Amino acid sequence: MASPTLSPCLVNTPNGHIPASQRIPAIARPFVSDRARETLDLLEKFVEEECIPADAVFQQQLGRTTAERFTNHPQIIEDLKTKAQRLGLWNMFLPKNHFKDQGAGFSNLEYGLMAECLGRSDTANEATNCSAPDTGNMEVFAKYGTDEQKRRWLDPLLKGRIRSAFLMTEPQVASSDAKNIELSIRRDGEDYVLNGQKWWSSGAGDTRAKVFLVMGKSDPTNPDPYKQQTVIALPSDTPGITIKRMLSVLGYDDAPHGHGHVFFDNVRVHQRNVILGQGRGFEVVQGRLGPGRIHHAMRSVGAAEKALEYFLARINDPRKKPFGKQLSEHGIMLERVARSRIEIDAARLAVLNAAIMIDQGNAKDARKEIAEVKVQVPAMLIDVIDRAIQAHGGGGVSQDFPLANMFAGARTMRIVDGPDEVHILQLGRNENKRGTVLLGKIEAQKKKTEDLFRQYNVVQRDPLQLDRRSGSVAKL
Repeated sequence: MASPTLSPCLVNTPNGHIPASQRIPAIARPFVSDRARETLDLLEKFVEEECIPADAVFQQQLGRTTAERFTNHPQIIEDLKTKAQRLGLWNMFLPKNHFKDQGAGFSNLEYGLMAECLGRSDTANEATNCSAPDTGNMEVFAKYGTDEQKRRWLDPLLKGRIRSAFLMTEPQVASSDAKNIELSIRRDGEDYVLNGQKWWSSGAGDTRAKVFLVMGKSDPTNPDPYKQQTVIALPSDTPGITIKRMLSVLGYDDAPHGHGHVFFDNVRVHQRNVILGQGRGFEVVQGRLGPGRIHHAMRSVGAAEKALEYFLARINDPRKKPFGKQLSEHGIMLERVARSRIEIDAARLAVLNAAIMIDQGNAKDARKEIAEVKVQVPAMLIDVIDRAIQAHGGGGVSQDFPLANMFAGARTMRIVDGPDEVHILQLGRNENKRGTVLLGKIEAQKKKTEDLFRQYNVVQRDPLQLDRRSGSVAKL
């Protein structure tokens, strides 16, 4: 039994609580500092005892109407942020090998373990200032921003005083190929003028989002299609911006953060707001999306663990006895539990491996590993949540449990930051480059085998060869 002094919110085994630092996979332990281990345990306690119980209160405080849900700012989130800062649980996401001055000094691997904790709660990410799209946007400003851009936007973002949005996808084109993006960014003297539309604009619904990072086409006639795009930092109160509507995710609105459909009508912004330089949009976006993809995967592992907990709790509920037996006594349920455990653990190892690869180089050096987890982890998460939903019956697809909402979020992970098809195709192409070489290798090995048969005067014969005939051959 658990110790009577242990918080019931932390119990995770029949014998009590095994801290997160003791659950780090053996292959990753040599890369985790003592300070990171201490922070991980502190974060787990904060998420389990403070954030998860606050999730439902946060949703209630948002209100009911669309206007309320995208205007209200629940006090509970500010209270959680105050507690997190007091505990030192703040800005853990900026990796120390690339951002020595701005972040908390952890590696991608160390943050990966922490992000797994964060992925278990709706409020934990914002409470610790580790929310998307702010994390990716802060990395852009930290990596590519001018001193003025950092002072104006990075500093207040790091302090949690404002939020931000990221605007890339467009409804009228196939945005999975970013070369198709059409929003016009036209030079006019010292300004740029923006015209067009964006949707799935993450964070655009939040009134605290004071800066939008917008990708558009600034040089459509450039012979290099990867130099036609520019990313620009746009104050959200700039005249000419209309947030037309918010988009739902399988019926959920993700308020107050949301995903906006935004229109630009002669929106004028000074050239000093350009990120890195005109025509370098692809460079900026690739620098942003690599770490962002891995952050999604890290959080998704945590969400899968939460779904498995709900699954296990459900099948051990003594009130649920279909056909006279508790759900856990039905073999099919235990098989699903086992498969979930295997898939979660495999996904975690793949994510941590990708994080180590980034730590030892950069996101570009880990493109294969990032692409692999981008495909693997959302599929795993969907399957685990689906099993938990099935065990809950009608309740699983209702608002009475968090599983339906989790499923909606999990399903988007197969689309955001590049759909599965893009990563699978690229992985397949790169892997296939070895085909001709491997064909030659196999043929060379066969030739070597033939030479060895001759050298040792051995007749090459199929060990299962029989040459058995029935009767004699008839004579004509």
